Amino acid sequence: MRASPMATAVSLHTQPLPHKPSSKNPKPTTSIKAPRIISRGGGCGVGGGSAINGGGGLVDYDAGKHVPPSEEVVGVRKDSIPSRYRLRVAGDQSQRDWTVSEVARRVLELNHWEDIDGVLNRWVGRFARRNFPLLIREITNSGSLEHCVRVFRWMKNQKNYCARKDIYNMMIRLHARHNRTDQARGLFFEMQEWRCKPDVETYNALINAHGRAGQWRWAMNIMDDMLRAAIPPSRSTYNNLINACGSSGHWKEALQICKKMTDNGVGPDLVTHNIVLSAFKSGAQYSKALSYFELMKGTNIRPDTITLNIVIHCLVRLGQYGKAVDLFNSMRDKTSECCPDVVTYTSIIRAYSLCGQIENCRAVFDVMLGEGLRPNIVSYNALIGSYASQGMHVEALAVFNSLKGSGIRPDVVSYTSLLNAYGRSGQPEKAKKVFDMMKQNSLRPNIVSYNALIDAYASQGLLEEAVGVLHQMENNGSQPDIVTISTLLAGCGRSGQIVRIDSILSAAESRSIYLNAVAYNSAIGSYMSVGEYDKALNLYRLMRERKIRPDCVTFNILISGLCKLGKYIESLKYLDEMITLHIPLSKEVYSSVICAYSKQGQLTEAESMFHMMKTDDCYPDVVTYTAMIHAYIVAENLEKAWMLFEDMEINNVQSDSIVYSSLMKAFNSGGQPARVLHLAELMKGKNIPFNEASIFEIISACSVLRDWRTAIDTIEEMEHLFPSVSLEHLNHSCIFLEKVGKSSI
Repeated sequence: MRASPMATAVSLHTQPLPHKPSSKNPKPTTSIKAPRIISRGGGCGVGGGSAINGGGGLVDYDAGKHVPPSEEVVGVRKDSIPSRYRLRVAGDQSQRDWTVSEVARRVLELNHWEDIDGVLNRWVGRFARRNFPLLIREITNSGSLEHCVRVFRWMKNQKNYCARKDIYNMMIRLHARHNRTDQARGLFFEMQEWRCKPDVETYNALINAHGRAGQWRWAMNIMDDMLRAAIPPSRSTYNNLINACGSSGHWKEALQICKKMTDNGVGPDLVTHNIVLSAFKSGAQYSKALSYFELMKGTNIRPDTITLNIVIHCLVRLGQYGKAVDLFNSMRDKTSECCPDVVTYTSIIRAYSLCGQIENCRAVFDVMLGEGLRPNIVSYNALIGSYASQGMHVEALAVFNSLKGSGIRPDVVSYTSLLNAYGRSGQPEKAKKVFDMMKQNSLRPNIVSYNALIDAYASQGLLEEAVGVLHQMENNGSQPDIVTISTLLAGCGRSGQIVRIDSILSAAESRSIYLNAVAYNSAIGSYMSVGEYDKALNLYRLMRERKIRPDCVTFNILISGLCKLGKYIESLKYLDEMITLHIPLSKEVYSSVICAYSKQGQLTEAESMFHMMKTDDCYPDVVTYTAMIHAYIVAENLEKAWMLFEDMEINNVQSDSIVYSSLMKAFNSGGQPARVLHLAELMKGKNIPFNEASIFEIISACSVLRDWRTAIDTIEEMEHLFPSVSLEHLNHSCIFLEKVGKSSI
C-alpha cells in the first residue's frame, strides 16, 4: 500500500552505543592454549529441519525467519590448566570439565539466591584465570544482573583471581543497562583499589551509566576526570556524553560537546548525528532537527532507519504530515536502503490520528502486519488512541482485545486510551469499569488516567462524580495538575454550576496550580456559557495582569460569547485587540466575527472578513459558510446566498441541515417555494437528515404549491421526531393535514 500524502508518538529512544572492545589484555603468566570459540550455526545438520546456512547465519524456512549463529565459548579445558591443578582434580569425581558456555547456562538455570557457588566450585576451568573474563562476558550478555553479581563475587574469592579492567568494564556496562548508577560508580572506585587502572572503555561505560540515569552533569565531571588522567577521549566517549546531555533535554550542551569533539579532531559518525538529532527531539527543537538533517545530507554519512524515524517524528510534531508520509513512502520503496521498522509505522499511525484520518491508521497497522513486523505495545496503544480520539469505542475495544490475544500485557496507556474512548463516546459508566479493571490487573492509574475519567464525567455534566474522582486521586497520592483543573472548569460550563467555577479556581490557587492559557479559556468559556459576562471579562483582565498571553481560542470565546449575548459592538473590540497583539485569526474567529457583522447588518464588513480569510490560506468550514450565508439572507440577497452555497459544494465542504433549513426559510420568505423542494431533494440525495426547521419549511412550501403528496411523505418521515417537535410545528402539520383530508397521524 502506498499512502497518499496528507492534507498527523512515538517517542524514539537512542539505541545503546557500540563499545569498542579493549585491546590491552594482560599477557598470560603461564603458557596455555588460547581459549577456543566454536560456532554452533556454521553448517546445516542432517535431519534438523529446513534450515540453510546463508553465510550470515541460518535461515529457518519453516518459521520464515533468520536464525543468528550462536557461538560456543569453550575456554581453557582440563588438559590446558596448570599441572598442579590437574593433579588436584584428577581424583575428584565431582569436578566437571565444562565449557565456559555450559557453565554460564547452568548458572543461569538457577535462581540467583540458589547455590551458584556450588556449580562454579565443580568447574575445572576455574583454575585458569583466563576463563574468568569469558565467563563474565557470557553472563553479562544474558543481561541477568543478579547472576552476574554472584559470579563476580565468587570470582574475587578465588586464589588465582587477578583484577582485570575488561571484567570491570563489562560489569559497569551491565549496571548501566539496569540503571544502577551508584553501583557502577562503586565498581569504578573498587577497580582502582585493586590497582586496576581505568582505561577509555571504563570511562565510556561510566559516562553511559550516568547518561542513562539523566545525570548529565555527573557525566561531564567524569569526562573532566578522564582528561586529568591523561586518557584521550574516543568517539564513543563523545557520543556517550552528547547522549547524556541530549536525552535530558539539554540540547545546547549537547551541541557544545559536538563542537568540542570536532575541534579536537574527532569526526562525527552516524551514531553521533543520530544522537544530536535525538537531542533536538528531546528538547522539542523540531525545526532545528530538520535543519541539522539537511546539513547531514551534505556529508558522506548516509542516514539509517533510526535517523529517518527521528525526522518523521519531528515532521509530525510540526504538523507537516504530508512530508512525513512522503518520507515514509520513500522508505518503503524497493530501492531504499532504509526499511521502515515498527517505530516508523507507529509514528505514521500517530500522524494519521492527529489529522483525523482514522481509516488510514488501521490501513498502516495492517500493512505493518503484512510486512512481517510484530507490533509492540506502543503500536497497539497508538491505534487504540486513534480510535479513542474519535470516540470509536467498539473499534478501540477490538484492538485492545487483539493486544491481549497477541500475548502482550496491556499497560496503563492501553487502559487509559480505552477509557478515553468510552469517555468521548458519552459512556462514563463504561469508562469507570475500564478504570476499575486497570486497578484489578495490578496497574496503578497515573494522572492521565484520572484526568480521562474526570473528563468522561464532566463532559456529560456529571460534575459531582468528576469531583469524586478528584478526591479519590488525591487520596491515592496523585496530585491534580492544570489539565485536571481545565477539565473540571469546562464541566462546570456544561452543567451550568456557577458556584463550582469559583470553588475550582480557589482550589487551584490553594494547591499552587497556576492557570495557563488553556485553563483560563475553560473558565472564561464556562462563565460565558452561563451568562456571567462580567466575571468572564474580569477573569480575562486577570489573565492579562498575570502576563498570560491569550491565544485565538481566548478571543473566539469572548467574541462568540458576546455575540450570543447580543453585545456585537463589544465583541468586535476584541477583534481589534487580537490584531494589535499580532495573534493570527483562526477560522473559528473569522466565523464569529462574520456572525457579529451580519447580526448588525454590516454585510460589506462581513464580506471583507470572508475574503480576508481566504487570502490568509485559512479555508472556510461549514460554520464559516453558514455564518456568511446567514449574512446574505439577513441582507435579503438570496442570489449571493445561493452562489455561496454552490461554492461550498465546489470546495467539498459538507453542508449540514442548518445550512439547508436557513436557505429554505429564506426562499419561503422570498416567495420561491419550488427552490425549497429542490433543496429537500438535495438533502435526500446526500443522506442529510431533516431537522425540525427544514421539515416545517418543506411543509410550508408544499402548502403554497399545493403539493400534497410530497407534504404527506415528509410528515411520515418526521414521525420519529414527534416527541421532540415543538407544539407550533405540530399544529402547523395538523392544519395542513386537515386541509388535505387527513384527520389522523
